[in-house]
Amino acid sequence: MIMNFIRKQFIDVIQWENPDENTLVWRFPVADQEIQNGASLTVRESQAAMFVDEGVTADVFRAGRYTLTTQTLPVLTNLKNWDKLFQSPFKSDVYFFNTRQQIGRRWGTAQPVTVRDSEFGIVQLRSFGMYSYRIADPAVFFNEVSGVVESYSGEQLELQLKNIAMTQLATAFATSGVPFLDMAANQVFLSQKMVELLKPEFAKLGLTLENFTVESITLPEKVQAALDSRMSMGIVGDLGKYTQFQTAQAIPIAAQNEGGMAGIGAGLGVGAGIGQAMAGAMAGMMSPQNQPNQTVQAAAPQSDEPQAKLTKLKTLLDNGLISQDDYDAAKAEVLKQLIG
Repeated sequence: MIMNFIRKQFIDVIQWENPDENTLVWRFPVADQEIQNGASLTVRESQAAMFVDEGVTADVFRAGRYTLTTQTLPVLTNLKNWDKLFQSPFKSDVYFFNTRQQIGRRWGTAQPVTVRDSEFGIVQLRSFGMYSYRIADPAVFFNEVSGVVESYSGEQLELQLKNIAMTQLATAFATSGVPFLDMAANQVFLSQKMVELLKPEFAKLGLTLENFTVESITLPEKVQAALDSRMSMGIVGDLGKYTQFQTAQAIPIAAQNEGGMAGIGAGLGVGAGIGQAMAGAMAGMMSPQNQPNQTVQAAAPQSDEPQAKLTKLKTLLDNGLISQDDYDAAKAEVLKQLIG
């Protein structure tokens, strides 16, 4: 019984058998027990193990099986001033690190990021995407992030990583030279820019940034509404051409209504008059010579002469906008008005 009790005080096998994929750091439960000199250390794939002596990092082991002696623990041996023939059990904390790639981590802007744009001036952008990382240097990660803990999870780390990403996001957008309207087509370039900026920051924490993707870039609702209005004005373009297009579209519909094509001539005259009046009014407002006291006098659209109506009808026929039957019917109506 006494020998069994004494044997239980010494640890012969050190390993992390059932790692939780969300746990990044786990301390082997040594408690008041001691590690037997010559004990076995097993480090599985996607793991690393590190010995820590009173908070000071010592030897790091990658995947493999090791026998713990003064030869395999040179840093710890030096810290404890052991003799090379040291054979006694010893005390030391052992930490295991999950070095598997942490994939599919999402990031996003909680608040809009203010950047300077070449076309819109100062704009506020929202963005989101995904990133992946892994622990590359256990000693740096222990000293800079986790410290002396029983365990440390990915959830505890990700808030810090997102804050780092948001800090660099404004820099990436500002130095990319890509206007906002072209950002959607340059998301791969922006993602590469973010990787370039973030890799050194992750390395400071003992991490390797495997990838970082920008999936979407948007504006706040009010700014987007203003942009939509500007885009709509750009689509309308020349008001005169827009009026002509609308008139041409209305011809087949007018031919089916009561009165047939008889009113097309007058309709065309009115449509042209409206287009000219609107274009003239807008030109007057945009002219630098326009003064507040000046008044714009627009003559009421005049009805076209029958000959002009016939000319327009012939033009519509030649351009294929009306059929021969429509042309003949409208021509008859015009001649009837002319002859009486």
